[in-house]
Amino acid sequence: MSIEKFTLEKVLSVHRWTNTLFSFIMTRPAHFKFTAGQFARIGLKVGDELVVRAYSVVSSPFDETLEFFSIVVPDGAFTSNLQHLQVGDELYLEKIPYGFLTLARYQLPAPHDLWLLATGTGLAPFLSMLQDFETWTKYQHIYLVYSVRTEAELAYVDKIHEIAETFGEGHTGFKFIPIITRDPQADLHDRLPILIANGELEQAAGSVLNPETSHVMLCGNPAMVDDTKEALKARGLSMNRRGEGNIAVENYW
Repeated sequence: MSIEKFTLEKVLSVHRWTNTLFSFIMTRPAHFKFTAGQFARIGLKVGDELVVRAYSVVSSPFDETLEFFSIVVPDGAFTSNLQHLQVGDELYLEKIPYGFLTLARYQLPAPHDLWLLATGTGLAPFLSMLQDFETWTKYQHIYLVYSVRTEAELAYVDKIHEIAETFGEGHTGFKFIPIITRDPQADLHDRLPILIANGELEQAAGSVLNPETSHVMLCGNPAMVDDTKEALKARGLSMNRRGEGNIAVENYW
């Protein structure tokens, strides 16, 4: 891979949520423009090789820095090295962003209610979308659904509330819905496809998934994305193609 496609950026901060989840903030070159929901390609040197992986951007498109959310993959060529990041370390950033998990893809149905369904680090692009004022002005209702295994893995909860207060000031239609799959005492603890099929997700939201009004975005592990797509299609929702339809997806690894 040509190194000329990348700029060298500096790590400004690192936050470790758990032993396997961490986030980091790095410098953002002036030329790097992206749309909320897109991902960047980040590289680091492992020996003489530049190893590159895709990461959805957590930051607002208007932030001066770039934030990313990562899981540690055991024995992974990239994250097994990335997990040891320190302030001042340098990372390679490809000069252009990628991806089509953006709100601009929706033409029909018209914006009304937005469902953002994430597992694990798939939360990242949705945090970026929620830090764009246009999201709050376009949608009357926004449901951020975040599924993790344990309560300790519920990252960014304080930031989610802060975003809602700052960007959604005066907006009365936002609801944050956490799911903790390994805690039977949690209000919601089944997998997303089950919660959609049995109606518990809609009950928690106080709203319905409606083929005539709902935009639904999925980001997370492929098993969740595939199974949740089928549960949504069973409810009459359709994949978004050429701007029309309800469901847009990103397999986050």
